[in-house]
Amino acid sequence: RKQIMSTSKTFKALHHSDAPLLLGNVWDARTTQLAQQAGFAAVGTSSHAIAIALGYRDGEEISVDTLLFMIKHIMKVATVPVSVDFESGYSNHPPEVWDNVQKLVDIGVAGINLEDGQVQDGKRVLGDDNEMAKKIRAIRGSSDIFINARVDTFTTKHPDALNEAIRRALIYRMAGADGIFVPLIEKEEDIKEFVSKVDLPLNVFTTPNLPAYDVLAKLGVKRISHGGKQYDQLMKKSEAIYTDFQKTKDYKLVLGS
Repeated sequence: RKQIMSTSKTFKALHHSDAPLLLGNVWDARTTQLAQQAGFAAVGTSSHAIAIALGYRDGEEISVDTLLFMIKHIMKVATVPVSVDFESGYSNHPPEVWDNVQKLVDIGVAGINLEDGQVQDGKRVLGDDNEMAKKIRAIRGSSDIFINARVDTFTTKHPDALNEAIRRALIYRMAGADGIFVPLIEKEEDIKEFVSKVDLPLNVFTTPNLPAYDVLAKLGVKRISHGGKQYDQLMKKSEAIYTDFQKTKDYKLVLGS
């Protein structure tokens, strides 16, 4: 228990330095080892990458037990704090969400992403902010795990995405969130406005239009993640290798020479 609390505290402290925490997003034990070897101070799982790798679509099609199987293998090799992308908690009932999170706490996970958007019929829709707050309170009342509350106003193309993100973030802050994740916020003026209104570490997501690392540092961003982007890139490379190898029968394609 003391070790788990210590890991959570270490992870939390990484969100309060001048330089933004660059999170290494991973999906299995091997990618966790590689990220650590590269020098990442913390890693975060990608629900998208784990789901796709196991033959599911993203959006809680995977069971908590299946996810836990993957996380246990990651935790066996982890030497840095691990945050788990926990989607919307794998339940709409706050006590059940806490029971699910407790399983992560028990194996030493330092943090979670909990989102207020849900995937329905392959499309992301914005959920109820009050329900999200209830989930956060249920977790916060029993655990020191770092809660990174994900606000999906930009990903769902809300007509007033910035102000709605700020409004929701303040609700989640009151409920006990430790950080706020706003994927697809990318304009400097939007980031500046958000940071000035919400007194919690802001996590942003890599996009082609996201300002450079140094600029984000000056704007007050505290965490940067890339989710399943690296996994998707590697899968595209693999697809090309399979296709070309099958057509040409050229061994060099799979030997890398």
